[in-house]
Amino acid sequence: MSDDSQLLRILEAMLFAASEPLTEGTMASRLPEGTDVSALLDELSGHYANRGVNLVRVGSKWALRTAPDVVPALRLETDVPRKLSQAALETLAIIAYHQPVTRAEVEEIRGKSLSRGTLDTLLEAGWVRPKGRRRTPGRPVTWGTSDEFLDQFGLESVEDLPGIEELKASGLIDQRPAITAYAGLSTDARKELGIEDAMSEANADEEAGESNEYAESENGGAPLESVEEEL
Repeated sequence: MSDDSQLLRILEAMLFAASEPLTEGTMASRLPEGTDVSALLDELSGHYANRGVNLVRVGSKWALRTAPDVVPALRLETDVPRKLSQAALETLAIIAYHQPVTRAEVEEIRGKSLSRGTLDTLLEAGWVRPKGRRRTPGRPVTWGTSDEFLDQFGLESVEDLPGIEELKASGLIDQRPAITAYAGLSTDARKELGIEDAMSEANADEEAGESNEYAESENGGAPLESVEEEL
């Protein structure tokens, strides 16, 4: 057996045994120094291309997943209690499509106030995370989706989310004029209309206090300065 074949087997075993997607760096740390992990992943991906299990990219990570075309044959019909409220679903959708987005901006798009419990639910699910602080008065925390979100919904990146026209066609989008109009505006257009500035000024004090609470919750009590410059 060649060295490359053995390395491929080791890589395959790592991906099979992993409980969550792996980065190339993590895989490289378990292989001999100088191993071309990217080439091995490409080869392994081709091997699994037409099988019941595929090797897929999840954000910046890799995982073995059931091939989409065989999923219906494996699906079991069962009654599952609804775990996310309507408010949580709306909030998750807004964060996914408008990230990085502040709490005030989520409230502006929804047209309703956002309870702390709603964000806590999404944080516990591992689907959202702090992305940094907006360089506006009050330095509010911005939110975005996580790799766990991509993995849960079978996406490689947020660019794979369905577009607004697809959502309208499927009947999954709220057609309320305020939401539709806001969603269609670019960031520059919102700034030109004064929407973002008004939100920032009106919610600066609230965001300054609540952002610290969420930062401590997500970081075990530590400040969020480590992600401050991500924006």
